[in-house]
Amino acid sequence: MQRFTDRVAIITGAARGIGRVTARRFAEEGAAVALWDIDESGQQLAKELNAAGHRARFYAVDTTDLAACEDAARRVTEELGGVHVLVNNAGITRDSSFQKMRPEQWQQVLDVNLTGVFNCTKAVYPYLAEAGYGRILNASSVVGLYGNFGQTNYAATKAGLIGMTKTWAREFGRKGITVNAVAPGFIATEMTEAMPASVLDAVRDRTPLQRLGQPEDIAGAYLFLASEEAGFITGSCLSVDGGLVL
Repeated sequence: MQRFTDRVAIITGAARGIGRVTARRFAEEGAAVALWDIDESGQQLAKELNAAGHRARFYAVDTTDLAACEDAARRVTEELGGVHVLVNNAGITRDSSFQKMRPEQWQQVLDVNLTGVFNCTKAVYPYLAEAGYGRILNASSVVGLYGNFGQTNYAATKAGLIGMTKTWAREFGRKGITVNAVAPGFIATEMTEAMPASVLDAVRDRTPLQRLGQPEDIAGAYLFLASEEAGFITGSCLSVDGGLVL
C-alpha cells in the first residue's frame, strides 16, 4: 500500500542531492510531487518520474522571492489538485571562518536557508489551513544543534529553523498541521564532495555506524514524518547522523 496516494507534496531544492531523492521517494509512495528549484535540471527529473508512471511537475522557483513562492503554490493547487506536504529542503553553504566571512556570504545563506523557508511556508500555509491538514518538514542540520567551525552563517540558519519549527508547531497545530525538522549529519552529496577527503575520513571515524549518510537516509525520515503514523509528532527535530553526536 502506497502511503501517499491522493497526496500532493512540494519539495524545494528538488533538482539535486537530498531533494532529488526525496522527490523520487514520495513519488514512488504515490504522491504527486511538485519540484521547486532554480536549477532547470529539475525538468528532467519530472520527465523521468512521469515516464515511470508517477505524477510530477517542475516549477522554477526562487525561494527568496515571496511573490514567486505564492504564484507557484497557487499553480500547484490548480494543476495537481491541492497540497498536503511541504518539504523545505532547499539550502546553500558559503563557508568561511568568522574573521574572513564577508557580509554577502552571511546574507546569501540567510536569504536562502531562513527567509526562503519563511517564504515557502507563508505561501503554502493558507492551503493547508483551509484543508485542515498538512505536514511541514524543515531541513535543519546537526550543525544547527552543535555548531561547526567555519559555518557561522549556516549554523545560524539551521538553528533558526529549529526555533521556527517549534513556534509553527504551536501555532499551526489547531489547523491539523504538524511541523517537524530533520537534522542530517554528514550526507554523501555534491555539497560534501567538495570537502577535503581527510575531513570526511575523520567524520567517518567519529561516527558509530562508520559511514557517511546517504540521501535515502534523509528521505526516509521525511517520509515517516509526513506519514499518518507520525500524526501525533510535532515540534520535534530528528537527528539523522549515524550517531555522530551522542
